[in-house]
Amino acid sequence: MGDNNGLITGVDGITRCAWHGNLPDYQHYHDHEWGRPVTSDRRLFEKICLEGFQSGLSWLTILRKREAFREAFEGFDFDRVARFADADVERLLGNAGIIRHRGKIVSTINNAKRAQELVKEAGSLAAWFWSFEPGPDERPKVVDITHLRANPTTAVSTRISKELKKRGWTFVGPTTVYAFMQAMGMVNDHIEGCVCRAEVEKERAQLKRPV
Repeated sequence: MGDNNGLITGVDGITRCAWHGNLPDYQHYHDHEWGRPVTSDRRLFEKICLEGFQSGLSWLTILRKREAFREAFEGFDFDRVARFADADVERLLGNAGIIRHRGKIVSTINNAKRAQELVKEAGSLAAWFWSFEPGPDERPKVVDITHLRANPTTAVSTRISKELKKRGWTFVGPTTVYAFMQAMGMVNDHIEGCVCRAEVEKERAQLKRPV
């Protein structure tokens, strides 16, 4: 994760979370996307699917293949992905641009169908996911590297994981779900001292939560 305190100073003199390692594309993702609140159903579906693909791999691997994933999975339009058939699975297994893991590909198609059901149940994926947003009493007083290393899952991510699995979703374990929560801004896990922490907190404060 970089320095012992989880922070790193870039060539621009700005201090950030260390995990991007000052790699330009990874730093851009850290600065402009990770932790910024998302309320688009399609983007939420993309994020949770890609977190599933990331299981056992580095997020950088997924990030660098993301455009290929978007092309392969119809921009993560879950209504379209839900119509994929066996022939599409075989086609995707031949796509060197993505992670060619049969179980994860099949899971994405399954989860697209489950996403359609969840929209019927809750009105939108955004409304359903954001309804689980942790309250202040469920968050640490200080977000530092020690806390993050000790908490790859939380009570909320475990709860969401159980609810999703109950509805037939796959590749949505508590660790995957917590990474999703961090990425889509349900929580702000830019650590204290990172330039983005205050920016993300401001965006979250101004966000109109979907209902």
